[in-house]
Amino acid sequence: MTINGKRITFKMTPFRLVLIAFSIVFVGIVIYRLVTGLKLTNLNDAWPWGLWIFIDVKLGVALAAGGFTTAGIYYVLGVKKVKSVVKPAILTAWLGYCLVGFGLLMDLGRWYGWWHPIFSWGEHSVMFELYMCVLLYTIVLTCEFAPVLFKGIGLVKVSTFFTSLTAPLVIGGIALSTMHQSSLGSMYVLTLGKLNELWWTMLLPILYYTSAVAVGPAMVTCETALAGRFFGHDWDSEAMTYLAKWSGYIMSFYALVRFTDLALRHQLGALFAFDTVSLMCLLELGVGTVLPLAFFWGYKLSGKIMTQKMIVRNAVLLVLGVALNRGNVVFTGMAKAAGEYYFPSVGELVLSTGLISVGILIYLFIVENFDVFPAHGHKAAVIANPVIADNASCAQT
Repeated sequence: MTINGKRITFKMTPFRLVLIAFSIVFVGIVIYRLVTGLKLTNLNDAWPWGLWIFIDVKLGVALAAGGFTTAGIYYVLGVKKVKSVVKPAILTAWLGYCLVGFGLLMDLGRWYGWWHPIFSWGEHSVMFELYMCVLLYTIVLTCEFAPVLFKGIGLVKVSTFFTSLTAPLVIGGIALSTMHQSSLGSMYVLTLGKLNELWWTMLLPILYYTSAVAVGPAMVTCETALAGRFFGHDWDSEAMTYLAKWSGYIMSFYALVRFTDLALRHQLGALFAFDTVSLMCLLELGVGTVLPLAFFWGYKLSGKIMTQKMIVRNAVLLVLGVALNRGNVVFTGMAKAAGEYYFPSVGELVLSTGLISVGILIYLFIVENFDVFPAHGHKAAVIANPVIADNASCAQT
């Protein structure tokens, strides 16, 4: 079988062999969990949501926001300079949501009833909205990335059909993402009296949505930087600079809302109690908000051109900040109300690691065989210079 007129390839490296080993163990853990239930976890009535919800839903959905943000920037706002990152962003989002769906299946006690909400609607339930939005958006992302897949295997007419659906798919994706990104925050609005007030606020839906819109392009930036290193793709300075500015402005709005909310609710003093809760909140705000914004506005106000190093550094900080925020809401902020200690079991850790490994392997296979990243000028240089070709070959994952 050929893809894009070439034989299927998947170069084996030590890193990929490790991922394959994790994936094999993952399959065994999944079978055991489906047969025995949640026995392999440390979840209980006090901690019904643990590592899986944090990684697969709270964090996974936020980091996959690059799909609808980048598509919206390119197709709706008409910013053509980000064209080179649209397909990679949609690929990452598509794989991310597929993993989110599978992770949710693992987290369900009675996993075989996953289809019930489709036929038994809970119109007033936040969880129902999340379920339907994630399900529908996963379908939308599948259709958005379908042109690349079908074109690669030679079904050009099918690819053209899905391409013709781009406009309604992008609009639908933005609407669905807006609903479920904010609803992830709405879930914890219901935890009044349980979630620590450093995080609990009626503005959680706005904060969750805003941070997702900011971190989506940052995740795309991290992905592009890694792909450039391992696959030899050029750094699209114009596109990356635009995404960095986008994240900087949106995160500035997030910071304004976040700190104003803390001040109005008289929680700024609680930030400096220097206990575990306040220190984790300070770490989150420092790493993911204050530090990247200081770098961003420092460059912006000084008139300096944003370098690749600065853009990637800020993107990494934003991703870490959102990860800390989601982790603090799920774990740190709920610890006192739970009244007991929770630490993920080996089974939870292995399943999460395996799920991520499977996602990375699929991503590597698609990028290696399908037309995801645009062809850049570096290829001519590689052909003309054997030394560059050898270095590019050694840099493969």
